Amino acid sequence: MKGKLLRILRWVLIILVCALIVAQFHRPAKTNPASDPTQAVESRLQLPPPVAATLDRSCYDCHSNKTRWPWYSHVAPVSWLLVSDVNEGRANMNLSEWGKYPKSEADALLKRICLEVKSGGMPLAVYKPLHPSAKLSADDVNALCAWTETERARMATP
Repeated sequence: MKGKLLRILRWVLIILVCALIVAQFHRPAKTNPASDPTQAVESRLQLPPPVAATLDRSCYDCHSNKTRWPWYSHVAPVSWLLVSDVNEGRANMNLSEWGKYPKSEADALLKRICLEVKSGGMPLAVYKPLHPSAKLSADDVNALCAWTETERARMATP
């Protein structure tokens, strides 16, 4: 009985290893689309240096066309999850394409930035362990929220 169980476990392990090897050949497209720098958030809004630094270290990997693809983004199935998360992040808000948003949508996105960071929803919990510098301090959250409020007020002024 014990020998049969070991044979089964060995075959399961062999099949699992083979499946992981085959999975390496299915690579999703990791892209950093070209974008017009005049459309980027830093060209459209007034970004104080601390806010710009926070956006760069905590937001740009998923919410811009400036994704820094880490080594593990080349290993399936992790690569599939990362590409999916980045594509979803860009679809929800792309800081590289900020100038393409209508004023009402830009206002809603600014409001959402503050809500997401205050609630701890962003950056994603799965992102922070491998990117400890992305964690937001209370000062980071306060600075981001103050900036979003300032920019929303500035946009509302005719």
